[in-house]
Amino acid sequence: MSREQLANDIWRACDIMRRDNNCGGIMEYVEHLTWVLFLKFLDEQETIFEAEAGIAGRTYTRVFSDQYRWSHWVTQALGEKDPTTGRRKSPQWIADGLLPFVHGTLFPHLRPLSGSPEREVIAGVFSERNVVVCASPYNLKDVLEIVDNIDFKNPDDIHIVSHVYEGLLQRLGNENKMAGEFYTPRSVIRFIVHVVNPVLGETVYDPACGSAGFLTEAYEHMRKAEKSRKDYETLQRKTFFGQEKKSVPALLGLMNLVLHGVMTPDLRRRNTLEENIRNISERFDIVVTNPPFGGTENTQIQQNFPVKSNATELLFIEHIMKKLKPRDGARCGVVVPEWTLFRGGVFATVKADLLRDFNLHMIVSLPPGTFAPYSDVKTGLLFCERPGPTKETLYYELPVPEGLKKFSKGSPIADEHFAEAREVWQRWDAYRRGKGPRPEPTANSWIETSGILAARGYDLSTKNPNRPESEKLPHPAELTATLLERNRELHAILENLHVMLSNGNEEASEVS
Repeated sequence: MSREQLANDIWRACDIMRRDNNCGGIMEYVEHLTWVLFLKFLDEQETIFEAEAGIAGRTYTRVFSDQYRWSHWVTQALGEKDPTTGRRKSPQWIADGLLPFVHGTLFPHLRPLSGSPEREVIAGVFSERNVVVCASPYNLKDVLEIVDNIDFKNPDDIHIVSHVYEGLLQRLGNENKMAGEFYTPRSVIRFIVHVVNPVLGETVYDPACGSAGFLTEAYEHMRKAEKSRKDYETLQRKTFFGQEKKSVPALLGLMNLVLHGVMTPDLRRRNTLEENIRNISERFDIVVTNPPFGGTENTQIQQNFPVKSNATELLFIEHIMKKLKPRDGARCGVVVPEWTLFRGGVFATVKADLLRDFNLHMIVSLPPGTFAPYSDVKTGLLFCERPGPTKETLYYELPVPEGLKKFSKGSPIADEHFAEAREVWQRWDAYRRGKGPRPEPTANSWIETSGILAARGYDLSTKNPNRPESEKLPHPAELTATLLERNRELHAILENLHVMLSNGNEEASEVS
């Protein structure tokens, strides 16, 4: 099968599901395709593992017993394929037998699996949620046949499927308003991973992993150093950790990692902010993430943090600071909304702690539209490492390409837009390590001392001193970001007032 044909077939499977009563929305058919791909992929990987064990003189115990293996039940549903003609013989099941098997036999078997990392990964996919399945057995059979033709023993097929899957995740981000919560432009991710530079042997953590873009890119970056079976096992079982609050993004993230080659990542479905950071027991060498912002957390969650706030973005910064290992070289790259940089109050308190305990060595301001079309909030990137304190911070203001007012769905941010940022970073990093001169400011970069940042009340926002005075007016996106933040503050005040008044009414009722 050609690459083009395989990609077209996967998109055709999506079209089939989109016509089904249970899978009409993009969220539903992407989720459905995910679990189907997952089972097919695992069955063929187990065949590979079994063959490798035989060559090495070891025994291999399959996770799936015969009747639950993809190759067994799909053959019963579709009919056995003639290896010469590719045509299928009559299936053992009539069409009406497929859905009862999937709902009544297959899923109940998969949900309670345990006893090994592989089994627990499978159980995590099929438990704690209602798995989306085609309403029509005929639609499901058509999808199964398309996926059954994929050869997951062929690295080319795996590469094509992972590429198409990334495209689906991007489409999901473009077409579904809520999907922006867990899809980050890959060019942004690749730049962050390039700067943070995780190396084999370090642990990598994303506390809001969504579709696992950061972890998959970190794996692609780190696997280049893989040279032995021990290195392979390290990357498979001891390197990648993530948490995600919602079940569907967690599923998409797991499948994304599996398709990229990480079979047993440690992805946990939980609300990261429920962990009390005063009692942290698990820490990591690297944190790379784009945590949710603009949301609020209740009073109970806020008790888990020394500096209390209902703003999710601030709580995540506190969480990240505590989750980094207390060793020289532990480091992070994180996306933050612009208002996090300039706000005072509790935000300034946390930023003061950040500059004291870490070396905040670089801040990159991203232009408006970077997260288009699902968000127009202006954002920045923070890069910090241990040990602190911060002495100097490099600022870089990524420009909008000539001819554009902002990035958009039609003109998205791409790797080439980070070319100058990478060059500026390389000169700055060489200087920090004593391997080059102190870099001169450019039109888009400059250096601030920690003393200046402290004197500004820990306002870390980008105020480019190299711009002509006529160009220093705030961008409209900065103004709207400020208005949005003020609106959220007002909303929080009204919520607290409502709770106080409601409690007062309850007390009054009890007295009466």
